[in-house]
Amino acid sequence: MEFTRPRGTRDFLFEEMRERKQAESTLRKVFESYGYQEIKTPLFEELKLFTTKSGEEIVDQLYNFKDKSDRDLTLRPEITAPVARLYLNELEKTSSKPIKLYYYGSCFRYERPQKGRFRQFWQFGCELIGAKTPQGEAEVIALCSDAIQSLGITTADVNINHLGIIRGLFKHFEISTETQREIMVVIDKGDKELLIESLSGDEPVIDNDELNQILLKLIDLVGDKSIIADVEELIAPYDEPKESLEELKELIELLEAFKVSNYTLNLGVARGLDYYTGIVFEIYVPELGAQKQICGGGSYSLVKIFGGQEVESTGFALGFDRLMNAVEELTDKEELPPYLDVYVAPISKDVRLKAFEITQDLRKHGIKVDVDLNAKKFKKLMNYADKIKVPKMVIIGEKDLEENKVTVKDMISGTQELVDIENIADYLKEE
Repeated sequence: MEFTRPRGTRDFLFEEMRERKQAESTLRKVFESYGYQEIKTPLFEELKLFTTKSGEEIVDQLYNFKDKSDRDLTLRPEITAPVARLYLNELEKTSSKPIKLYYYGSCFRYERPQKGRFRQFWQFGCELIGAKTPQGEAEVIALCSDAIQSLGITTADVNINHLGIIRGLFKHFEISTETQREIMVVIDKGDKELLIESLSGDEPVIDNDELNQILLKLIDLVGDKSIIADVEELIAPYDEPKESLEELKELIELLEAFKVSNYTLNLGVARGLDYYTGIVFEIYVPELGAQKQICGGGSYSLVKIFGGQEVESTGFALGFDRLMNAVEELTDKEELPPYLDVYVAPISKDVRLKAFEITQDLRKHGIKVDVDLNAKKFKKLMNYADKIKVPKMVIIGEKDLEENKVTVKDMISGTQELVDIENIADYLKEE
């Protein structure tokens, strides 16, 4: 009988796990340098948490099930909704704002697996709850940019928009909520031809040629802050989107104060979900091709949808797996340090018990140690130590033990020295 892993999942072996843990550790340091604290939410939640957020149609993408008490549950497809629930359950009435929290964990979606897209994947993200707009968005974007650069990825491009501009136009032309949702989903796909067909085909979604022409021109505006003048000209006749444009202009000034320079204004970024309300952004690494998007985020009103008080919230989620693809693609692979500090080699049966005692003592001193468990011959012990590239080898021999000593061999230089057993931990730490 053959067992294979489920479709859309992966196994990670030793070196890849060490690389992922190293990247995870680097990201944690950046997030915590901004004052964020880590939280953890369950791998499964009530199904209604996600259908309330994203609509019933999301069920087709979920690993949902009934438990033994006939409750509708699902493996989480993302972590923003669980964070909003956690905030309502635990933080809304007890915590001072702004609240800064971050998370790292696996998510699950029943989608067709392809390069850069799996059914089990990992997200590293944050939520900033209760910070003023657009100062909060500026700091969140700065955090995101710094986090990506900390991994050695230098080509990431932060694409920024303010959805209030488009939503203001919708309001002016009295476009229904359902039609707005339909158009925002099309814009979010980034398919210009599909949008043109939706707006100017035989049966346009919006029966207003004036608005349709504005939208087609608006989403084509991509560039540096000089395109603001073009946006102003487009929306000049309409009051509703102007406040949002002013917020976008203020954000640009704030980004310069936060020393963020790798951004592009892109009026085609839509984040096609209703709860995104203001500034939104996506981050692309062009070298990844079709899977170039490694992050999405923005300001949202999700807590209110779940029944809480309106609170300004901004967050993002980094696609950790695509981040690792970018690290592999764009950075010089650094040789990882050895996973052990010391390898203990008993060279005869009579010294094995003492070798185990010494090994345990070193471990209690915080030294990463392994010991031969298979009674290998000395030559094989040396070959194994070379193979795993351990920097130090502690050789336990009968004659040395009679003098209460062991031999410490430097596997890089080849030199070796007799060391008193009671001093061996201090000696290795100094080395």
